[in-house]
Amino acid sequence: MMLVEWRWPAAVALAAVIALGAGLGAAHGLLVARLRLQPFIVTLCGLLLYRGAARYIAEDSTKGFGTGQGFEWVRALAAGSVGGVPMPFVLMCVVAGLAWVLLHRSVFGRHLFAIGHNAEAARYSGVNTRAVITWAYMLSGILAAFSAIVIAFYTNSISPASHGNFYELYAIAAAVVGGCSLRGGEGSVLGIVMGAALLQVLRNLVNLLDIPGSLDFAVMGAVILVGAAADRLFGRRVRDGNA
Repeated sequence: MMLVEWRWPAAVALAAVIALGAGLGAAHGLLVARLRLQPFIVTLCGLLLYRGAARYIAEDSTKGFGTGQGFEWVRALAAGSVGGVPMPFVLMCVVAGLAWVLLHRSVFGRHLFAIGHNAEAARYSGVNTRAVITWAYMLSGILAAFSAIVIAFYTNSISPASHGNFYELYAIAAAVVGGCSLRGGEGSVLGIVMGAALLQVLRNLVNLLDIPGSLDFAVMGAVILVGAAADRLFGRRVRDGNA
């Protein structure tokens, strides 16, 4: 938002946002890989720090883009359509396709899954676990920055106090519904996409059944709990079967 107010060229402003996301992601990766901090603590502290900083910079108020002069093509990219298909859906398909290739058809993806299964075993097998973890967090930061750009120009405003609230809950729920293991090392891009779609269907079903909106988060929590329990039971059966 500030980059728009400062009248930075659109390409430079977007590159700066992506670079910031990459830098923050790399910092998280280094804290996890080098200092061996718990990933949950690192990401939680990051959430609090960045949201607090955003609210301070925006003076805890909603900032609109107005006409967004010079950024019209970005707005078209975020809120336009191609052949009647919304651009956000098209962008999601493109990102999902690239992520599928990276995770399931590359050495980096195999190393990432190996670290998720057993980081120590992967390290003893010759995998540079610190580098892989750092790159994974950096890519996550880049995707988060890209998503933030799309959401910002789709809504044409920014409200640090409410934008993105509880999106981390939706992300976890979508991953669990899509078959990702909370123990790590299991999951697929296709499953995550399907999980996100099913999650949206579930939220719409809550509205259609006239379930109070105040129970929305309770439903999400129940989904995560059931998914975590199923993952635990399934993992135990697999271990018992291998034994």
